[in-house]
Formats: sequence, structure tokens, C-alpha cells
Amino acid sequence: MVRVTSERITVEAFVDGRECDRIPELNLTHYQTWLQTWLQAMEPGLSPINAYEISLRLTDDREIQQLNSHYRQQSKPTDVLSFAALETEMPGAEDIYRQQPLPLGDIIISIDTAARQAQQANHTLAKEVAWLTAHGFLHLLGWDHPDDDSLTRMLDQQTHLINLLA
Repeated sequence: MVRVTSERITVEAFVDGRECDRIPELNLTHYQTWLQTWLQAMEPGLSPINAYEISLRLTDDREIQQLNSHYRQQSKPTDVLSFAALETEMPGAEDIYRQQPLPLGDIIISIDTAARQAQQANHTLAKEVAWLTAHGFLHLLGWDHPDDDSLTRMLDQQTHLINLLA
């Protein structure tokens, strides 16, 4: 596993036993910078000290299928899963988060599925993983897409976030 950590973002990568820092398209430091850029742009206003923690894990189809089966009862791989930390109540949380970063949650991306999708869309693996990271990030902030209209709004916001990186 490769791990990059800053004050607010943790990025972990483990893909089928391969070190992700040896996959040229996957520069973990870039993802860390992108998440920080998106946090600044979205200004979620959830933390009194404006500090957040996000974990991004790059993995393989085998692991994401296990997670998808366990948490969503869908025994198949998927491209991205998000687990928002703010979905649960914790007594005393407000006092704690006045002094330390607020955990937003975890984003887990299957590099195997992302690679297939990138090939189908005729773009790079890095672009696909950035797109999926933006999607997962929005879920951590409470965005969802239960219908076509909300999906369109979310996809438009993803496009906006990706454009901030250009």
C-alpha cells in the first residue's frame, strides 16, 4: 500500500498487490491537491475551523465487490463507493470538531473498473479516476442522484470540479 497524508487529506492506494506509485497515470499527490482544491471551491461550511479529513482508497475489483456486497447488497464490482462520515450522530462532536478536522468520509475507487471505463470512453485512466473521485467527493458532501434531474445536477457539478483542475 502507498499512503500520502497531508493535514486534511489521506490518499491510499493498493491495487491487486501492485504499488500504485508505479502506475504512471496515478500520482497520489495530484489527487490530494485536487481534493483540497475542491474543498476550497465548495466551501462546505461544516467545520468551525474549516478543516476536513477525506480518505481516498484506490483498489481493485475484488475488494470493491466485497464492499459493495457487504454495504449495498450488490455482489458485483462497481467503479466508486462513498461512505460519508456525517451520516451518523456522535455526542460531543461539535466540541471535538472545533479543535480538529471534521472527517467527511471515505471514497473507494476500483482501478480495474476505472481502466475499463476509461478505455470505453477513449480517455486516460487518470481522467477517469479524477471523474470518479469528484463523484465520490460530492457524495461525501451530501449530493445524491435518486432521479434523472438530480443526476444531471450532480454531473454538472462534477464537470465544474474537473474544470477547476485545468
